[in-house]
Amino acid sequence: MKQQNESAFWIMNTGAVWPAAVEEDIVPGPEVRGEGRPPRAVDVPTAILFTLVNLTALVAVPLFGYVYGYTWLDWALCGSLYVVSGLGITVGYHRLAAHGSFHCPDWVKAALLVAGGWALENSALKWAADHMRHHARVDQEEDPYNAMRGFWYSHCGWVMLKDPHRTERYAPWLRKDRVIMWQHRWYVPIVLSGLALPALVGYLAGGPLQAAGCFLLAGVARVFLVLNSTFCINSVCHLWGRQPYSTANSSRDNWWVSLITFGEGYHNYHHAFPRDYRNGSKWYNVDPSKWVIYSLALLGLSRNLVRSGPRHMRQPVA
Repeated sequence: MKQQNESAFWIMNTGAVWPAAVEEDIVPGPEVRGEGRPPRAVDVPTAILFTLVNLTALVAVPLFGYVYGYTWLDWALCGSLYVVSGLGITVGYHRLAAHGSFHCPDWVKAALLVAGGWALENSALKWAADHMRHHARVDQEEDPYNAMRGFWYSHCGWVMLKDPHRTERYAPWLRKDRVIMWQHRWYVPIVLSGLALPALVGYLAGGPLQAAGCFLLAGVARVFLVLNSTFCINSVCHLWGRQPYSTANSSRDNWWVSLITFGEGYHNYHHAFPRDYRNGSKWYNVDPSKWVIYSLALLGLSRNLVRSGPRHMRQPVA
C-alpha cells in the first residue's frame, strides 16, 4: 500500500488512468445529496475579488461602452486574450498539469501556465490539485464543484466558500515539477500582468482613454467570460447532455460548451478516459485544444501524446 501511495495514486481502469485512493480511502465516502451537509464559511477575500470582477464586467464595462464606445483594438485584444488565456487553462492547466496527457519543453509549459494564470483561476498547482480531487471524488462531498449541490454551487458558488476537504494528496507529483512551482510562486504578478498588458497596449496606441477601454474589455470583461465558460464545464457538463461513454457519474458531453471552452465540453468522454489528450476524440468533434497539442507535436514541441479512448482500451490489471 505504501508503494501505491508513492505512485501518485494512479491505477489502470478499463483503458483509462484514474486517480486511485490512498489506504484509508479505498472505500469511497458516502455521497451527500440532500440535507445534512455541514455549512461552509465564506472565503471573504475570494468573494470580494470575484464580486469586484463581476460588478466591473456587468456594470462598468457596458457603461464605458455606452459613454465612450470601444474600438477595434479593444475587441481584437479581448478576443485574442480570451483564446490565449482559455487555451492556457485547457491545454496548460488541465491536459498538461493535471492529467499529464502530453509532455513538452519547460519553456512551452511555462508559456502555457502563464497564459492560464491570466484567467484568474488560481495557480496551476492549486487548480490541478482540485481537479484531480474532482476526478477521485466526483459527485461526492469532497468534490470541489459537486454538481449534486445544484447548478449555482457547481458553477460559481464553490469558489466563494472555504473548502474543508482541500488537499493535494491526489496529485503529489505537482510539487515536484519546477515549472509548476515557479508559476505558483509568481502567480499574483502573472495575474496582474494579464490585466496590465491590454492597458499598456491601449495606452501606447491611443493614450489614457484607449488604455481604459482595453483594460475594461480585454482585461476585466475577458476574465469574466473565461471564468464563466470554464465554470460551465463544472455545472452544465454535469447536469445536461449525453452520456455515451459512461453513466458511472454525472459527467455529460455537451457540444455547445465545447464551442466556448476549446473542446472541454466532451466531458463524459473525459471522465471515462481522463488522460487522453483529446476530449473530443472523433475527427469532427470541435476540440481546438487537441489541435493545439497535436500541432505542437508536429513542430517538435510536444511528445508522448496519450490516447486512451475506446480503441486503445486495455484490460484491468488483476
